[in-house]
Amino acid sequence: MNTPTITDENIRVISLPNGLTILAQPMPWLRTAAFALAVRAGVECEPEGRGGLAGLLCEMAQRGAGPYSSRDVVALQDNLGLDHSAGVSSALASFGAAMPGQSLPDALRLYAEIIRRPHLPGDQLDDALMGAMQEVRAIKDEPTQQVILRLKKMQYGPRAGRPNCGDEAGLNAIEMKDVNQFYDQRYRPEGAIMAIAGNFDVEQIIGLAEELFGDWKGALIEIPRDASGLPGYEHIQQDSSQTHIAFSFDAVPLGDPNYYLMRAGVGILSDGMSSRLFDRVREQRGLCYTVSLSAHSMQDRGAIIGYAGTTPERAQETLDVTMREIEALVDGIEPGELERLKVRVQSSLIMEQESSWSRVSSLISDWYHRGRVVTMAELEQRIESLRIDSIVEYWKSNPPKGYRVVTLGQKPLVIPPSRNG
Repeated sequence: MNTPTITDENIRVISLPNGLTILAQPMPWLRTAAFALAVRAGVECEPEGRGGLAGLLCEMAQRGAGPYSSRDVVALQDNLGLDHSAGVSSALASFGAAMPGQSLPDALRLYAEIIRRPHLPGDQLDDALMGAMQEVRAIKDEPTQQVILRLKKMQYGPRAGRPNCGDEAGLNAIEMKDVNQFYDQRYRPEGAIMAIAGNFDVEQIIGLAEELFGDWKGALIEIPRDASGLPGYEHIQQDSSQTHIAFSFDAVPLGDPNYYLMRAGVGILSDGMSSRLFDRVREQRGLCYTVSLSAHSMQDRGAIIGYAGTTPERAQETLDVTMREIEALVDGIEPGELERLKVRVQSSLIMEQESSWSRVSSLISDWYHRGRVVTMAELEQRIESLRIDSIVEYWKSNPPKGYRVVTLGQKPLVIPPSRNG
């Protein structure tokens, strides 16, 4: 067995010679366990003209693997009591499940087959493509999704900003050889991350994971990095009774030392019904039926993304007031606003301690973005140490500017001038 690194909170970190990192955190007070395995096979890795290939492969990998038929896989998932999921992001393809603790060994054995020895049945390609195409077409009926997807491409560029579901042209071009080649190139142990949390025998499970994945081979193939998109405005014309507004601006990524100062500002603006945007834009002025702001992160860059849904008559004022409130954060923060944010974060930390799946997700995110695990104690300390002057100073030094804006509705809007240039 490889010698693990043991961090605070008894988190084991095992780096296998093939490049796979295993993160294991026992949570013996739970009755459940969960795991996830992420490989560097997200949509940014897709070859040009094959948008949707990453998600298609992720779905097809579960249609039989190793000694199991597609029906066998489904039956095993049900018999083991797995609450399972799989999907792709910009960088990663992930497979995982939560379950009763005693099911974890057999679940790992099953997913070792799915990830390492999928059948990828060619006679089911058309069926898989049909399902993927339906998802792409459904977005055309979801204006919120339309503006957000277009916004992310403006924010991150044509490769990193690709939609996870792909596009019709890309799906129409995919052949079985593309699926097999993408699997051979991207489903590799180098850079892969496995996280396990919950009620399990640590030595047994780490030993089993090494047995199942230790002889997995394959070096990671690097992909080109494109530059972020440029500030600008786009309008999608649609005769609708609603106007949908999406906007973004640059921010620090999750691994940056100033991330928590940035995230605290986002929380004061948009976490909960007492946040500024909800109260001042929606409740006091009645300008929109929904408004939100969130921090979004890739490995090397980040963004703050906002959305508002309103009527055509109130759309311009909604945009004006929303941007004004965001930029006014530098004018000061009330002590009560910061205290409410800390309470909400503390509540979410408590909830995470009761969920093996939530902890697995955090472990994967930490390792991918930071290259290390952030313990619950460290996170709690970082949140508790937040001060108003530090948050305001960060936002003064990194003011919102260079907006990307996408609207969908009856008529385009006028982008208000930013106080930050």
